[in-house]
Amino acid sequence: MNDPTPRRLLLLDHYADGEDARHFSLRIDLPLAADLAVIPGQFFMLSVPGVGEAPFTYVSLPDRSGRFTALIRRMGTLTEALFAQPVGAVLGYRGPFGKGWPLFFSAKRVLVVAGGCGLAPLAGVIDEAISHYLPQRLSLIYGARNADAQVLRRERAEWQQRLPMIETLDEAPVGMRQGSPLQHFGELFAATPPDAVLCCGPEPLMLATAEACLKRGLSSDKVWLSLERRMHCADGLCGHCYLGPSYVCQDGPTYRYDRFLQLQSRYSARPGLQDHNFC
Repeated sequence: MNDPTPRRLLLLDHYADGEDARHFSLRIDLPLAADLAVIPGQFFMLSVPGVGEAPFTYVSLPDRSGRFTALIRRMGTLTEALFAQPVGAVLGYRGPFGKGWPLFFSAKRVLVVAGGCGLAPLAGVIDEAISHYLPQRLSLIYGARNADAQVLRRERAEWQQRLPMIETLDEAPVGMRQGSPLQHFGELFAATPPDAVLCCGPEPLMLATAEACLKRGLSSDKVWLSLERRMHCADGLCGHCYLGPSYVCQDGPTYRYDRFLQLQSRYSARPGLQDHNFC
């Protein structure tokens, strides 16, 4: 079992970044070796003393000093309390948890599809690809409801200079692309299909993306989804996040689509995945 005792986490700074969301800069006090080996797509547990604990994803990964960033939306009691904390506040940290995105050392083309706050769990893998020039070509399609709902504006400004990228809005002003990311899917899928597709966002977008990949000839073992759903304890004890025999907090949150389909078939007696994605 993981150590249930939170370690000290310092709130260094924050700024508004999207609709009712903030970009937090945090630092783990006295980071451990495991803190410096986080894989993009993993998550951590953040606690506000006297209030509670909840899971969040890393945007930038911890550096040698334990500093990292996270995008957090105001969604309930804990995030309300977090947003009220002053710079310098001491919070609690447990992590890293779960399994991150696969490392594509041999991939030549990777397509990333994100919706809304689902861009946050993908930020680390995008930055890794840019920094290490792996894969050789990474493309991004990012959709949001409107301009106010877009997140990671500073990161997106950098990515636009470094990789093929399409942004689309449901409510688009003149001069911007409108509609679902899937309406522009073929443009970046191109004549040569990618070696892998990574997707995170609302459930309908993720499942539609996976099926669109299959229709274009990509096998289900080349598609990955992030199922950050109903995770509470990160220890596989509370049972909120189970998917068939799998616990998302431990076996996920990233799942290969063929594995997801197997689990979903064993989970068919219960309702489908809930649209519950953390920032």
